[in-house]
Amino acid sequence: MNTIRIKKIKKAFTLIELVFVIVVIGILAGVAVPRLAATRDDAEITKGATMLSAVRNALSIERQKRILSGNFTPITGVGDATNVFNHFWTGTPSMETNILVLEYPEPSSSGKYHWSYIDASHTVFCLTKGCVLPEDTIKFQLINGRFNCIQPHANSGHCSILGITSDD
Repeated sequence: MNTIRIKKIKKAFTLIELVFVIVVIGILAGVAVPRLAATRDDAEITKGATMLSAVRNALSIERQKRILSGNFTPITGVGDATNVFNHFWTGTPSMETNILVLEYPEPSSSGKYHWSYIDASHTVFCLTKGCVLPEDTIKFQLINGRFNCIQPHANSGHCSILGITSDD
């Protein structure tokens, strides 16, 4: 009798194939990770610009409501040290109204891309963690019921990061 020997063939990846796949994955990760970090920064700046727009709209609506009811008391503040955009003020912090600026107040924080309370009429948007230096912030001031960027040269400075032009 003839015995036929059947050879079992094991299929597997070679070491070179595995190294090649690892190198390709490393290259893809090296390209993708910085792109994702930039996308996150863009999203945080867009969130800040949206928050600014919402606060400006709330101020405009509150001003109009007050004028229609015959109340010409100016709005002098929009928050406190705990929450940047909390309640409208009509004078000192003790003159806080019960009217919310936003449905959910924004906590005051000095973190990167967060709003930070300075005083009754001054607020900053932090561009870096800690926002210590003047170039780390975008400064806003509540002037005559309007929330204005107070950087010199709005078109060329930090104000333009949030999409603010000198006409705003």
